[in-house]
Amino acid sequence: MTRPPAISVPRIARRASGTAAAARMVPQETPVAFSYGGTTHAVMMATPADLEDFALGFSLTEGVVASPGEIEAVAVEEAGAGIDIQIALRDEAGARFSARRRHLAGPVGCGLCGIESIEEALRPPRDVRKSPLTLSAADIARAVTLLAKRQTLHVQTGAVHAAGFYVPGSGIVAAREDVGRHNALDKLAGALASAGVDGASGAVVVTSRVSVEMVQKAAAIGAPAILAVSAPTALAIAMAEDAGMMLVALVRGEEFDVFTHAGRLAGRDGDGEARNVA
Repeated sequence: MTRPPAISVPRIARRASGTAAAARMVPQETPVAFSYGGTTHAVMMATPADLEDFALGFSLTEGVVASPGEIEAVAVEEAGAGIDIQIALRDEAGARFSARRRHLAGPVGCGLCGIESIEEALRPPRDVRKSPLTLSAADIARAVTLLAKRQTLHVQTGAVHAAGFYVPGSGIVAAREDVGRHNALDKLAGALASAGVDGASGAVVVTSRVSVEMVQKAAAIGAPAILAVSAPTALAIAMAEDAGMMLVALVRGEEFDVFTHAGRLAGRDGDGEARNVA
């Protein structure tokens, strides 16, 4: 299945120098259905790229499976105007899924649409406080700068989000893009799981605001820190606090705001000793 993530469309470009016909690249926004055992579980509006990563990451961050080994096979199929991803679960995971089957529809602006209860929306995040990860101000600035260099689709279109995984000393080890911020994070989760990357070894970096489902998904990856160029919501801050996760937002170079678990922010004093910065 090959469907381009972006296409060229005609436009009329009005500028100070005049008006002219021109073309512009815009991202595709495609209905992507996740089907388990032949039953549709979710339909997300997403960019049609890295769909195997998307399927694995969504399955992991939404708790459909506990590990990649619980998925037997993934098949990506054209389905009219959309794409159907058929995910075959192994016996135990399939039985769990049947017990909790639900249906949801998620527009690009929402990662929690259609869930069945308030309790499910506020499910406790995975606890990540045992990770020893600390990040310096230079790490945080570098993570955001390096992620920007991996945003090839955004450079083309100016209309997609990115999620990356930053490991101190290694940089951005994986990055994914999508029209939906939570979709990009799911794709990243799948890429990390496929590559066997330990989620406790680094930080999730996102180009969007930090809403509650972004914290839940980052915690599902096992990341003890989430870094964002935009602001968090109050519920996201509370969820990160409960998870033991450092939430850093509004990153502008080495200027940023730390909302939770500031002890993970390491600095250097004049003697070269590490210190925690509140």
